[in-house]
Amino acid sequence: MAMIILWLSSTHRWEWVSLVFLLIFQSHYIQRTLIFPFLLKGKGRMPIGIMCLGISFNILNAMMQGYWIFHVAYIPDAPALFVQAGTSWFCSWQFILGTCLFVAGYVINLRSDYIIRHLRKNPNDTKHYFPKGFMFNYVTSANYFGELVEWLGFAILTWSIPGLVFFIWTFANLVPRAHAIHKCYQNEFPEEMKNRKLKRVIPFIY
Repeated sequence: MAMIILWLSSTHRWEWVSLVFLLIFQSHYIQRTLIFPFLLKGKGRMPIGIMCLGISFNILNAMMQGYWIFHVAYIPDAPALFVQAGTSWFCSWQFILGTCLFVAGYVINLRSDYIIRHLRKNPNDTKHYFPKGFMFNYVTSANYFGELVEWLGFAILTWSIPGLVFFIWTFANLVPRAHAIHKCYQNEFPEEMKNRKLKRVIPFIY
C-alpha cells in the first residue's frame, strides 16, 4: 500500500519505466499477501511481535523504494540513469539482466514454496519432512535463494542505492535463517544431509 500511495502522489506516475518498476515490485507482494496465505495448509501460529516487525519492515522498505523511484529519481540536480534514458532503459543491460534475474528468482521462490507446502499431506500432520527436487537438490533453503535472486534482480533493474540496500537487508535476514535451517536438517536428517552434501542457500557456494 505504501508503494501505491507514493506512486499515486507522484507527478511522474505515468512514466513508463516508473510504472513497470511498480508492477514488478508489486507482483511479489500481491502473491505474498493475497495468494500465498490462502495456500498454506498447516495450523502454525506466528507471534504477534514478529508479525508487527515484518509489517514495519515492509512498510519502511516500500517507502524507501517508492520515494526514490517516483520522487527522488526525478530531481533535476540528480536524475537517475533510468530517468535520463527514458523508455530506452528497457533496452539497457541493467534492465534486461535485472528483469531476467527477478523473474528467475520469482519462479524459484514459487516452486520452492509449492514443494514445502506439499511435504505434509494433511493439516493435522506435524512431522518434519526433508524437501527434495528442483533447487532443493542443491540447497536446503531454495525458497530463500529464490527471494535473494529476485531482489538482486530488482536492485540491478532499477540501478538504485535503495534497491541495493533492500538486497543487503534481505541477504542479512535470510542467510542466517538458512544456516539455522541447515543445522536443523543436519540434526533431524543426518544420513540424508551426509549423502546429499547440500549447501545452505547459494548453490555450490554456501
